[in-house]
Amino acid sequence: MKALVISGGGSKGAFAGGVAQYLIEQNRKEYDIFVGTSTGSLLISHLALGKVDKIKNIYSNVNQKTIFNNCPFKIKRKHGSDIISMNHWNILKNFLKGKKTFGESENLRDLIYNSITREEFNTLKNGPKDIVVTVSNLSLNQIEYKSINDCTYEEFCDWIWISSNYTPFMSLVRKNGCEYADGGLGSLVPIEEAIKRGATEVDVIVLRTEVSYYNRMPSRNPFELLTSMFSFVLDRIENQNIRIGKLAASQTNAIINFYYTPAVLTTNSLIFDKERMTLWWKKGYLYVKNKNAEISPIEPELHE
Repeated sequence: MKALVISGGGSKGAFAGGVAQYLIEQNRKEYDIFVGTSTGSLLISHLALGKVDKIKNIYSNVNQKTIFNNCPFKIKRKHGSDIISMNHWNILKNFLKGKKTFGESENLRDLIYNSITREEFNTLKNGPKDIVVTVSNLSLNQIEYKSINDCTYEEFCDWIWISSNYTPFMSLVRKNGCEYADGGLGSLVPIEEAIKRGATEVDVIVLRTEVSYYNRMPSRNPFELLTSMFSFVLDRIENQNIRIGKLAASQTNAIINFYYTPAVLTTNSLIFDKERMTLWWKKGYLYVKNKNAEISPIEPELHE
């Protein structure tokens, strides 16, 4: 059985989409299992349906308003770089409403419901493929994997949304008596889950470079400090997930193929810019194309 695993990574999910497009359309990969975390969970339903152009169009047209109904930060571009600072008024409004997070991402929930129809959901649920999204149960202090086979349409759309909620900057959701947040808080690269579900070959798209190529600049404000701290923690979780995944693969003789980003795309994946994400999708596609060209033998010329 073959599986496709896509890590979390916010706006960098556009790169993963390009990689997956090449694997599915050009390499003719047919996957039995799709497992995603955060932005990966947003991609996998459409990839399983073979509707690559539809999800590409979505990732090429999102912006901050598409994701946030109350954005907790401001973005200013200065000397070619993004400067992010807290939107104190929006944060205050959220707290006055009794919310527990700096911002709210209800618009993302609406986008998910609008992009996945009931017919598409039923096609997937009645088909042979297993679609799995990762969420973090903060109340029970555990990671949960939600399969489309165990969900209604509304439940599945909500789990995708929950998997993508990067708290405390996005919504914290109470469901089934528990508080849930982004799956990446515990399982950013869910390789082990794919292997547990029977995968013998796993293609893994990891939305960071294989080796760290940069040193973070000093934080200029509290918001940058928070995002830097979370990035540090998530990097450690990601490394642990990959090590555990490799160990699980060695115990079952499963094959893992890794696809990392060849360069740093962004230091803040909460910035959703249409032009950049369109470019990242193209870069992901060309990256795998060039990688395949490097490892493929040169075919001899044909002579009459």
